[in-house]
Amino acid sequence: MAFVGFLIPCFVISADIAFSCQNTDDFVSASSPGDIVIGGLFAIHSEMLHPEEYPIKPVIQNCAGFEIQIFLQALAMIHAIETINNSTLLSGVSLGYEIYDTCAEVTKAMASALRFLAKFNSSEDVVEFKCNYSDYNPRVKAVVGASYSEVSMAVSRLLALQLIPQVSPSSSAEILSDKIRFPSFFRTIPSDFHQTRAMAHLISESGWNWIGVIATDDDNGRFALESFGIQAMAINVCIAFKEMLPAYLSDNTFHTKVDYAIEKIVKETRVNVIVVFMRQFHVLKLFKKAIERNLLEELKNVTVIDDDKEIKFDSNGDMSTSYDVLLWKEIDGHMEITTMAEYDAKNGDFIFEDEEKKQEFQDLKKVQSTCSQHCRPGQMKKITESPHTCCYECVYCPENHYSNQTDMDYCYRCSNKTYWAPVNSTTCYRKTIHFLAWTDWFAIFLLLLSAFGVLLVLSIGVVFTKNLNTPVVKASGGLTVCYIILFSHFLIFLSTVFFIDEPTEFKCKTRQALFGISFALCISCILIKSLKILLAFSFDPKLQNILKCIYKPIPTVVICTGIQVVICTFWLIFRAPFVKQNFSFPRAIILECDEGSIVAFGIMLGYIAALAFICFIFAFKGRKLPENYNEAKFITFGMLIYFIAWIVFIPVYATTFGIYLPAVEIIVVLISNYGILCCTFLPKCYIIIYKQETNTKSAFLKMIYTYSSKSASSLAVSQISMDSKSSSSRATMSDSCKSQKNYVNGNCHFQVQEQRLTRGIVLPKSTAKTMARKRLSSI
Repeated sequence: MAFVGFLIPCFVISADIAFSCQNTDDFVSASSPGDIVIGGLFAIHSEMLHPEEYPIKPVIQNCAGFEIQIFLQALAMIHAIETINNSTLLSGVSLGYEIYDTCAEVTKAMASALRFLAKFNSSEDVVEFKCNYSDYNPRVKAVVGASYSEVSMAVSRLLALQLIPQVSPSSSAEILSDKIRFPSFFRTIPSDFHQTRAMAHLISESGWNWIGVIATDDDNGRFALESFGIQAMAINVCIAFKEMLPAYLSDNTFHTKVDYAIEKIVKETRVNVIVVFMRQFHVLKLFKKAIERNLLEELKNVTVIDDDKEIKFDSNGDMSTSYDVLLWKEIDGHMEITTMAEYDAKNGDFIFEDEEKKQEFQDLKKVQSTCSQHCRPGQMKKITESPHTCCYECVYCPENHYSNQTDMDYCYRCSNKTYWAPVNSTTCYRKTIHFLAWTDWFAIFLLLLSAFGVLLVLSIGVVFTKNLNTPVVKASGGLTVCYIILFSHFLIFLSTVFFIDEPTEFKCKTRQALFGISFALCISCILIKSLKILLAFSFDPKLQNILKCIYKPIPTVVICTGIQVVICTFWLIFRAPFVKQNFSFPRAIILECDEGSIVAFGIMLGYIAALAFICFIFAFKGRKLPENYNEAKFITFGMLIYFIAWIVFIPVYATTFGIYLPAVEIIVVLISNYGILCCTFLPKCYIIIYKQETNTKSAFLKMIYTYSSKSASSLAVSQISMDSKSSSSRATMSDSCKSQKNYVNGNCHFQVQEQRLTRGIVLPKSTAKTMARKRLSSI
């Protein structure tokens, strides 16, 4: 009955237009006395009428736009107070109320708040100024409202002067949680921080990243828009457009801006989801509270049990409630609203009643509201000219980069040098290790060449061993020298094995040292042979004296080889070769031997080249030997082959990469080794096997005798030709020789310009044979 009876006095505010107040009593929408009066601020009308564009008089204007829902909320407050008064909850204490219509305007709400601050039971609505309001008894002890955050902010600043509690059912602005600026404000709705986070979470779960936002142009709308913008950016959701609508319906630009917002939505065809932060009226939950004198402190500890759920204020004065996620669907021309889920503000999760609701929530992903298509794994986003990060192109990850998730902003680099990735890759692959393996066809070919060289060395050794006492073998320096040279060739062929298969520290150190020392030993022995040949067939006394001083076979070989041993020893001690991984290839790791010191490697090769050059010079001097014993000529050819091979080797080695780099050095080693081996021994083997009639002592004596006779005659004639100045001088000297008869053993001796010359007229056979035996013995 109390509720029905209240309808009559309140009928005046149910009209579509509320009349302006003529006095302060007309300003009150509804009131009832009591020991404790509770104020109420409700936007029963949605707008205030302004007859002028700009107000020129300080009067409170009429209100329009009756809101039945808010009116029912005001009745619910009255009903709640009456129910409490009719119960035994507050024994001996009656509750009163003063309810004002704010018309959704800050100005009218502030006027109402001034009456709240007036002194209790005072005949005048005057707010006393005091430095300390601790003993001040205001007209109301608590205020319910207002609906909108902008109104609540203004009212709360006034109420904070006397710390009058204010409880709002729908003011959700995040700034109202600041207890420094709003110390007496409470609300039964979560902060916009949770609201915007819930909205952002909902959008993210639905797979949307291209949306529009419309908000009211007031503090609540601006704060909500700012908070939502931060939340959206954190989850890579882009806002295609933002539109601000006037906060008050009385604004004459309201309809124009609404039309513009609609045009914006229609224009953005890719935007199918709109987020709205605007004024709405929500159903106020009924509170059952114990109101005591110290309301401000007690309200912080109030706990309400609703459907077995505990609801209370947190430290910021915010109510720990949740949001309902409503789905609006058009069915047969009618709008149907269903509760799809509940958003838990505390945990930040969506709660579903059943699997059907959850599936319905998942089906929201079918609504496409994205600026660009999703980038697959193996792709990354490339920002276009659009200012929005949600508008992009999908490009493949470059080589050695990968992406393993959808919509990645960048591709990861395969950080380790042992991994690689192709273009458009979703993972990294381990690089394969490569080297010149035994199974490689080219390695097999080189090994066969080395093996053939070893067989050739052994065959030559057998041939020379069987023909040990023949002149050809003796002329080659004897079996010992041949064995040493053949053994060095064998070691050179053997060194090529260390260039093949997986490199190790031992192989890297052994292969160059073994090759260098063996080659130095080989060249040293051939150098001694060149000196010996030149000494045996030289008729120049001065040259013979020099060669006799140089020709020391054993010391020369030991010193020449020992120098190379010292070079290699220092190399291995201070800058030894080592195994190196070559990462310059995109998909493979090349195991190779780093020489350690290029300088040491160059000195080793340079020293061999110096020995070969000296050997070449001596062999070239003795190139005009007897036709059947032309070893110096072949030594010269062997050294030329060596020089050509290693000169070509340098640029090829410097420009070759990969697993076949060792093969280049193997080829050069084989060419130079085969060249010297064949030029040194194959002509002798040919004579031993196919021209055995020339491989006798008598044949060698005859050949050397003929060569010595020609050499001695040409030497004598050459000396006389050099000393003769004219034909008359030669005649005078000849006549003088005949007249004086200065013949000694068939030779004429005379003085010409203080030099003793010998003219060979005819060599006796006994002298030629003696010279031939000496040459043969020397060889």
